Amino acid sequence: MNKRRTFIKTIGAGVAVSAIAPGVLANTFAEDKKIIIGIIGAENSHSYGYGKLFNIDKKFPGVEVKYIWGETDEFAKKSMEKGNIPVQVKDPSEMMGKIDALIVDHRHAKYHLEAALPFVKAGIPTFVDKPFCYRAAEGKKFLELARKIGTPVSSYSSIAYSNGTLDMKEQVKELHDLKQVVRTGPVDLDSEYGNVFFYGTHLVQPLLDIFGYDVAEVKVNRNGKRGNASIKFKSGLFATLIFKEVAYGWETFVESKEGFKELKSRVEEPHPGRNYTDMVEMFRTGKEPRSHQEILDCVSVLEALEKSAKNEKWVDVKYLKVE
Repeated sequence: MNKRRTFIKTIGAGVAVSAIAPGVLANTFAEDKKIIIGIIGAENSHSYGYGKLFNIDKKFPGVEVKYIWGETDEFAKKSMEKGNIPVQVKDPSEMMGKIDALIVDHRHAKYHLEAALPFVKAGIPTFVDKPFCYRAAEGKKFLELARKIGTPVSSYSSIAYSNGTLDMKEQVKELHDLKQVVRTGPVDLDSEYGNVFFYGTHLVQPLLDIFGYDVAEVKVNRNGKRGNASIKFKSGLFATLIFKEVAYGWETFVESKEGFKELKSRVEEPHPGRNYTDMVEMFRTGKEPRSHQEILDCVSVLEALEKSAKNEKWVDVKYLKVE
């Protein structure tokens, strides 16, 4: 497990960022050009899910997950077997110069940016699985460096980055005098993988995408490791997040002049979903599917929720501008 924290030291110093012209590292590939992906992190089931998507189901011909680094041998070998991933590396630096794109997939967000940094410095397009990072201040520095170098980077909740969420956003535009929102989903406020950060991204990012990136303050009310949260938007909108304990899934309800009703997607999701197709598009073209500011603002709201979960008081959301 120590490698997770220390591998940067074996590689980071070898990347001469100053020798690379800004804006030229957004790798572009023809549609038929093979893309080799490396994954850092095998503790999460997502790691072999990516392997299944690319290597077994071959949803994107020419795109292959070839390398994986796991927190333990057991994690790595499980992902290799279930995802048909051929090569395990003992140190992520072994992938340098061999991959065209990187996916970072730790369970705890506090490891994400350190793992991604050497590859971003080397110009490797990088997707960071949710949540993007654990501290907004660190995320700001990382994103500004990526922009300066010219390396495409993105991160998002698969629930937020879906046709269904886009459709619900369009439905909200048709409502009159919207007053309240209730959103539900599983969250463990004491999770060892980053408390509200671990699953909270699936609650918070769709909320922001649909109703706006202008949350002013938040307040968590605990019932053991679960409970709920109150969200005040600068617009005057009030939202309640309900942290599920035994049920699974995510729902959104709204109160307006049209009544109190559940928002449900009216469209079918493609297979594979746009969360995958746009990630691959970024790997091919360098086009980032989500703004850096939106990525960071979600972290800022999660950070405020984490603080409130400790004292159950109102906490202002402190946004940081990405330059």
